[in-house]
Amino acid sequence: QVQLVESGGGLVQPGGSLRLSCAASTSILSISAMNWYRRTPGKQRELVATIIRGGSTNYADSVKGRFTISRDSAKNTVYLQMNSLKPEDTAVYYCNTEPPNPRYWGQGTQVTVSS
Repeated sequence: QVQLVESGGGLVQPGGSLRLSCAASTSILSISAMNWYRRTPGKQRELVATIIRGGSTNYADSVKGRFTISRDSAKNTVYLQMNSLKPEDTAVYYCNTEPPNPRYWGQGTQVTVSS
């Protein structure tokens, strides 16, 4: 079973940056696509960014131009670089496969954007 561990969240002021990491217990190149999701209390889970095995990426309109998904296959880690953060980016961020496997959900990492 694949284990995914998210890290890198924290408290940041509006306009600031954070880089999230998702460490996988298996080769990420064996996975067809990896996603970053986020969840805010009272809202549905939102797909934020996707990186496909071949390297192509996709983003939600709400983060396009501000967030960048990338990976380091040697470290089996997927990253989410978040710039120009806004208060509405506040959420718990999770990584998972595409489609998401219910067994792979981790604890997530909290991102809070506030002055």
